[in-house]
Amino acid sequence: MSKPVDTVVFDLGNVLIAWDPRRLYRQLIDDEERMDWFLREVCNSAWNEQQDAGRPWSEATALLRGRYPEHADLIDAYHLRWEETLVGPIEGTVALLAELKARGVRLLALTNWSQETFPIARQRFPFLQWFEGIVVSGEERLIKPDPRIYQRLLERYAVDPARALYIDDSQRNVAAAEALGMHGWWFQEPDDLRARLSELDLLDRGEAEASHG
Repeated sequence: MSKPVDTVVFDLGNVLIAWDPRRLYRQLIDDEERMDWFLREVCNSAWNEQQDAGRPWSEATALLRGRYPEHADLIDAYHLRWEETLVGPIEGTVALLAELKARGVRLLALTNWSQETFPIARQRFPFLQWFEGIVVSGEERLIKPDPRIYQRLLERYAVDPARALYIDDSQRNVAAAEALGMHGWWFQEPDDLRARLSELDLLDRGEAEASHG
């Protein structure tokens, strides 16, 4: 017989907090194709991921300025105006988080995020204080889907993986959690997540039905 789930572990970016560098660069590059090229070839996701893994922003931007000196100002903006890449809270998921908190469900978070920029999010989004603990990749110098960062969360907070639900907008990150024995949920939109939380008896089914009524 499976154990009841009593702990929910959230990813943050694009689950609870919408993030998109295009929000910033649409202000800086007036041509959509040029902007897409810049974010694909210069300040791309693989480069940004290294800051999530602990690389200092000063080192990261210096590296790209050396390669693309003609784009130095645009490169620096990724760090200096990083807060403008935050779109805002995903209200439907934040509402679910509030309901889980009210029911006394144990709440943790595991996020790929630079240790230099995460304090900005902590200050801007009060609901981040609702978590018992948040494991930040930049602080650990490990990034998902490396199983070691999941193990760090499980050990640090004495979590039984069989009693934990892990939620992420990345399928590979969900798969890594499931490989360690956690329940996984690939997040796409809040209503589907609400239904899954109800199936696991973490929210009342009546609450889930009311949200669709």
